[in-house]
Amino acid sequence: MIKLVIAFCILLMNVSSIHAKDISTYLIGEYVDVASAKEKLLKAGFEVIAEYKSVKDGITIIFTNEALKLEASKPKRANAAILRLFIDNKEKMISFTNPIYFGKAFMQDEYNAKVYEEALASISSSFTSLKDSVDKLDEDDIEAYHFMIGMPYYEDVDELGKDSTSELLVKVQNYKKGKFVLFTLKLSNDSYLVGYDLSKRTKKFVKKIGRANGAVLPYVISIENGLASSLEAKYYLAVSYPLLTMTEFTTIATIPGAIKKDLSKPFK
Repeated sequence: MIKLVIAFCILLMNVSSIHAKDISTYLIGEYVDVASAKEKLLKAGFEVIAEYKSVKDGITIIFTNEALKLEASKPKRANAAILRLFIDNKEKMISFTNPIYFGKAFMQDEYNAKVYEEALASISSSFTSLKDSVDKLDEDDIEAYHFMIGMPYYEDVDELGKDSTSELLVKVQNYKKGKFVLFTLKLSNDSYLVGYDLSKRTKKFVKKIGRANGAVLPYVISIENGLASSLEAKYYLAVSYPLLTMTEFTTIATIPGAIKKDLSKPFK
């Protein structure tokens, strides 16, 4: 009987390994400049909402479309509204956030494959010869991803402030005369995604753990149903750098706290 149970377990493991596949975190392509990239995105049906100097000699373009915004208008799904293109003027390469990878991560059990596969097809039609990044996760692990035992999951957000949604928007947009706000994206009458610039000291972590993943910035704030929140940095950085080792993580041990502190300031 014991032998039969063991054999059955091995069979299940083999079946799951056949069907499971790795999903790349990013899609790597041949270098194009910012102006050309924006033109290609517009022709592919996307709306470019911001560009941001994420690292030295590197620009991140933030873009979306109506289908992505509609999905992200669902409760607690605002982070899924945008995609990112990192243009590395130093290494002469580009890197997209993979719509399927981050769609699965941020939409969780509400992931609509059609929306994110179509976004990928639109990107691939304008940016040919894209290749998978070395960063990747098994597709079965993305939704419930966390760095290790005791680390946060997607739903473990940092609460930054509570008030009416309109008042929270006013607070973030007026803080320091709005100098840190990069974009404000309306998803519904009570749901917004705000791109926010971290302090110079805080955002240096990208240089330390890998500029190739520069699309990790800018950070965003979700304002929804009277709550301003952000993805817990120990989750967001880990899911954006899935090859990050524990040793590498300890080199930026103070960063998650610094990110929350930066993002909380407008709501004090």
